[in-house]
Amino acid sequence: MLDIIHFPLFLASVFLLCITPGPDLAYVVGQSVANGRRSGVISATGVALGSCTHALASAIGLTALITASPMLFTVIKYIGAAYLIYLGSKMVWETFVVKSQCNEEQIAAPRTNTRNLLIRGFITSITNPKVLLFFISFFPQFVVVDGNYHASSFLLLGLTYAVIGLITDVTFALLAGGAASAVSRNITLQKLLDRIVGMTFIGLGIRLALTRR
Repeated sequence: MLDIIHFPLFLASVFLLCITPGPDLAYVVGQSVANGRRSGVISATGVALGSCTHALASAIGLTALITASPMLFTVIKYIGAAYLIYLGSKMVWETFVVKSQCNEEQIAAPRTNTRNLLIRGFITSITNPKVLLFFISFFPQFVVVDGNYHASSFLLLGLTYAVIGLITDVTFALLAGGAASAVSRNITLQKLLDRIVGMTFIGLGIRLALTRR
């Protein structure tokens, strides 16, 4: 298969990585619990699009360039951290804002807007330097060093990673979305879950900001 070796081991490793809690999975599950399965699935699609972008970048060598540059790595890292902290803070803040029934309907719409969910999922994935580092440090182990199809091999591995990630994220979204109807009928529980997910995002953002190369 092109210059790819040990493909079954690659599949198993990627699966284990995808089911490990992180910013992408936390975002998908959080949206699914707060707004239902549809929002979780759309968010998972946005995350997968970000993974596809990483795959394309690794295929053309951009990933290696960014990883080799301390400045670019730092910029991406802090953008990702700031976005997670902003998203978490917004979720927590909204639980303390008193809204009328009319205002709730007006504000709830953007949260479940397909375009917004896709963009948020994409940004969460594309600005996560851990994914970028994973591509550059892990993928070369499964490509023949003196092969002739490096770009195609990296692209195929990256797209495989994105597909596996999409399947696992959608699975978690569907499982978590089962609680959405119960949560929507219990305002107190909904606020509590929003605060927990929001604080989780803030914690992940701070952890990401403190990550060293």
